[in-house]
Amino acid sequence: MNNLKGKLLILNHAVFFLCASMYLGTGGSLVLFSFPVAPQLTPDNYYLQFVPQIQAATDFFTTMSKLMLVTGFIMLFSEWKQSTRWVPIVCLLALIGTIVFTLQCIFPLNAEMASHIKDATHLHEVLNQWMFLNRIRVACWVVEWACMMWYFATWSLRSRYPQWTH
Repeated sequence: MNNLKGKLLILNHAVFFLCASMYLGTGGSLVLFSFPVAPQLTPDNYYLQFVPQIQAATDFFTTMSKLMLVTGFIMLFSEWKQSTRWVPIVCLLALIGTIVFTLQCIFPLNAEMASHIKDATHLHEVLNQWMFLNRIRVACWVVEWACMMWYFATWSLRSRYPQWTH
């Protein structure tokens, strides 16, 4: 492999890892900082706490997911003959699974929250279901991130401490 091609592949894989890290960070932030205030939300105050952020995140992560699909398939192609090919396979399965899961299960709840829910009981039913589904999605993001971390840690270890890899 020529030097430029190798550097471009490292950049590609790093962009994929960056995106996985952004997903994990967003999911962690949701679970740690947004979910705990859900019981205090009412039909009068929930909208500004959730809806504009969800709409902005949807726009951003739609583009980022497309970038991840491209970089993930490039990584899969480049790793296909290596023992590390399982990393992009697992990451892409988790990514595609979360995209489908989000479109089918979470987006309808996003739309319902955007419609200005007026009943407190219904609001908390929707929020509880939304938080439950997002915890599942965050678990998939953990898998993506952990696989990419393993990939880079393995190559770093092999490069820095070759005596440990035998």
